[in-house]
Amino acid sequence: MGLRDMLVPNDDRFFDLFERQAVVLKKASAHLLNTFESFEDVKNKCHKMKNYEHQGDEITHDIYQLLNKSFVTPIEPEDISRLAKVLDDILDHIDDTSSKMYFYGITEADHYMVDLAKLIDSQANEIEDVVKEMRHFKNIEMIEEKCIEINRLENLADEILGNALRELFLSDDAKKIIKNKDIYETLEIATDKCEEVANVLFDLAIKHS
Repeated sequence: MGLRDMLVPNDDRFFDLFERQAVVLKKASAHLLNTFESFEDVKNKCHKMKNYEHQGDEITHDIYQLLNKSFVTPIEPEDISRLAKVLDDILDHIDDTSSKMYFYGITEADHYMVDLAKLIDSQANEIEDVVKEMRHFKNIEMIEEKCIEINRLENLADEILGNALRELFLSDDAKKIIKNKDIYETLEIATDKCEEVANVLFDLAIKHS
């Protein structure tokens, strides 16, 4: 047992909550991709996505409550708060995208939307794997590889957004431009937030390795 293990309480509740949050994120990203690839019954799918967003809010609330009650934490309180916030941000943007598709009356998701949703889904899978390593931070190489992959996927999202906007602005349909631009950008922001999570997790891995 190392000095850190002796001095810091083995409070698994934070790790349990982060793992639950990562699972909800994975389910929400998969649901978004399914919605885009099979664009039907959008109202009910949007409602289901809202349930995932509510689950994420509840977990985030539980993390902050536990943080306020804990005198000593297994990782720095500011790191716990930062990670909880950015994980919740991803879910918010995924839910926001789903809601906009419904309220804007979008009749189908174009290939740019599908491609961005695929990137978010891939990032969510990588995030879940890294979050599971938070309990011990032993496999630094794996964490680094997955964080690099999340960043690579975010770079691809930037390229897709640029191509999507370039094509969109060739249209003379003002309403389409406004609606699709908003959806593209909301999706891309979700990939940015995934990159933020990767940065937080990698910083934590370096601190606690």
